[in-house]
Amino acid sequence: MSVKESALVLFSGGQDSTACLGWALSKYESVETVGFDYGQRHAVELDCRKTIIETIERIGSWHGSLAEDHMIDLGVLGDISETALTRESAIAMDDSGLPNTFVPGRNLAFLVFAAAVAYRRGIRNIVTGVCETDYSGYPDCRDDAMKAMQLAINTGMESSFIIHTPLMFLTKAETWALTDTLGGEEFVEYIAESTHTCYMGSRDRRHAWGYGCNDCPACELRAKGYTEFMLQK
Repeated sequence: MSVKESALVLFSGGQDSTACLGWALSKYESVETVGFDYGQRHAVELDCRKTIIETIERIGSWHGSLAEDHMIDLGVLGDISETALTRESAIAMDDSGLPNTFVPGRNLAFLVFAAAVAYRRGIRNIVTGVCETDYSGYPDCRDDAMKAMQLAINTGMESSFIIHTPLMFLTKAETWALTDTLGGEEFVEYIAESTHTCYMGSRDRRHAWGYGCNDCPACELRAKGYTEFMLQK
């Protein structure tokens, strides 16, 4: 049964955030969504996001229901970022050891703005799809960062938010398996067809795992996880 509480899901239109949206719909009575336009190179995800919000409730038998959606313009984040996610540049590793797709402060900023929305809406549960298991090494995706943000936000807003990270310790294959658990094969196929993860914004070729260039780190990770998931079924 669903918890008689509401949740706010940080929802981009990608695989991970859509899995988190399904997770929240299976758990909470009312689920709101918040998205961010930060000048991302793969802005096609925002088009996918809109379609998913309009159609996801047809999948499975969710206990909860979708409520209000919120879109926040964070273009300034893209303006101050010199990264391969916000500029037309080749994806590579920086001298720091991080990929140049890392947008400094992105997930931290997302959580602050999401908490501000949740505060106004009277929502205690904030859900985000960050993960430190199968990921690109982004420091703002790690469990320590999320715990620190929860403490900072609650202290700064005198609130009792709970930041939920249902994918934190899952491999990408396990995220596909979670999708299967939440909504069966229908939800797995829905994730493949409707979500977008490719950093290049490519949606001109469909693979078994979904659309993408099949060459960027996001596509490679998603494809590898899907293959492992299918072998384990």
